[in-house]
Amino acid sequence: MIKVKLFATLRKNLGKELDFEYRDGLTIQDVIDELGVDNDKVSIMLINGVHHKADALLKDNVELHLFPPVGGG
Repeated sequence: MIKVKLFATLRKNLGKELDFEYRDGLTIQDVIDELGVDNDKVSIMLINGVHHKADALLKDNVELHLFPPVGGG
């Protein structure tokens, strides 16, 4: 099982936290696609607190955190 935590605007319509069934070859991009989120809406992807790109493979029993682009000043 993969715990997916969504932050800020990504929570809209999806909620704060989701469980994803693990399967071999599952990538961050697969999760984003299955959630129905546009790629340009996700800019920070962390697996167990470490930055990764969308093509990173996920393992069983990890936490995936997805953040939208961050702005401010």
